[in-house]
Amino acid sequence: MRPVSLRNGWQSRHREMTDTSGHQQYALDDDLSDADLERYARHVILDELGDEGQIKLINSRVAVVGAGGLGSPALLYLAAAGIGTIGIIDDDQVDRTNLQRQIVHSDASVGSPKAESARDRLTKLNPAINLVIHRTRLTDGNARTILSEYDLVLDGTDNYATRIMINDICYGLKIPLISASVVRFEGQLSTFTAYETGPCYRCVFPQEPEPGLVPRCDSAGILGPVAGVMGTLQATEALKQILGLGTGMVGQLMLYDALDQSMQKIKTRKDPACPTCGTPA
Repeated sequence: MRPVSLRNGWQSRHREMTDTSGHQQYALDDDLSDADLERYARHVILDELGDEGQIKLINSRVAVVGAGGLGSPALLYLAAAGIGTIGIIDDDQVDRTNLQRQIVHSDASVGSPKAESARDRLTKLNPAINLVIHRTRLTDGNARTILSEYDLVLDGTDNYATRIMINDICYGLKIPLISASVVRFEGQLSTFTAYETGPCYRCVFPQEPEPGLVPRCDSAGILGPVAGVMGTLQATEALKQILGLGTGMVGQLMLYDALDQSMQKIKTRKDPACPTCGTPA
């Protein structure tokens, strides 16, 4: 799997960090500080990562659309992994019904903007990273401007129209898109890089389902840890994409069923007539 191209370059920025004693220190992003080596020790000792891999993570910029059931575990693991800049895009507020699965928030966050609640939690987890909050809903008017600032996008939204819009923007910007969805006891996951190879989201899901055909979590329910599984898988795929590790989910759709703890992969193909990435486009 080809690694994500980091558009800002390894040596183009300085990064502010907080060491264990609470003092501020600065280091070039082409080297790991003692604080980095301590925090990311279990990454660095992996032969597949080492210092170089961790530096790639520190210099990467990842946007997470939605700080909800999928975004919560994804954000936590991206922050813990040391992703240097994380964009949190959400215009909603924390509701008590969210807390059963949206684990980045707490009871004290109820009524607060989700983007700010997530930022506060992630800052406590890893104060060395840069967190950018976007308290807005992605629209045709702002999505391209916002997403163009990132190297990779995780889609944790729950409606078809927004998913298609994010797909189209990521395809146009040539940004990898890792998409997941959950409902009841089931989840789905795939990665889309149709500008290079494989299908885009619209190839796999060309039409919006009929109203009522696909249930939503607020009406059908969801087992909380199912969102945790799929959001964690999104974070895993994001790190793999950045590092160029293993086999990615491009051209494959993973289906997860919690009731029998099964996972299966279905091959997906590009649609030559796709209005986003097909020949007519």
